[in-house]
Amino acid sequence: MSTNITFHAGSVDNTERVELLSQKGVTVWLTGLSASGKSTIACALEQHLLHMHKFTYRLDGDNVRFGLNKDLGFDEKSRNENIRRIGEVSKLFTDSSCITLTAFISPYKADRAIAREIHEKAGLGFVEVFVDAPIEVVEQRDPKGLYKKARAGEIKEFTGVSAPYEAPESPEIHIRTDKSDVTESVRIITEYLTQNKYI
Repeated sequence: MSTNITFHAGSVDNTERVELLSQKGVTVWLTGLSASGKSTIACALEQHLLHMHKFTYRLDGDNVRFGLNKDLGFDEKSRNENIRRIGEVSKLFTDSSCITLTAFISPYKADRAIAREIHEKAGLGFVEVFVDAPIEVVEQRDPKGLYKKARAGEIKEFTGVSAPYEAPESPEIHIRTDKSDVTESVRIITEYLTQNKYI
């Protein structure tokens, strides 16, 4: 940990950004098992918000694991660090008045709690969305064949099979993707953001 650093506050604060951009930043944190529908919903939501002329950006494994977090593996310690970094990056985006969408399994309650805490300490919005589907449903979907490989022992520590997933106990939004399609899921999240004056 660096000790010879000093935080440099800029001349533009969050209040000024919100006023000038007419938008309040928030992180929408989608969590759930692999193949539950997180990334699909996040992609559709990003498109929807952009068409509403909202400043938004999506963070997921495809644009983070190949860059910022390419040095991390999938053991528990690496997963913890992956989510810690995502929490910090999403906080920065949200501080810029961006509607920041994150789509990560983020299996541990403690890691998600830390992400929430760093937002709340900075006075920034954080909305946890539990993208929920029964294990038998996600295994049937299995678009990347990961569950099949995990069941065959080819993937170690795979969430939902050989590694735990700690479901949120009180998320702001709970979506059952075995009952709601993508359009309905986007509508539910958009309605929440509207009601809470983020959009």
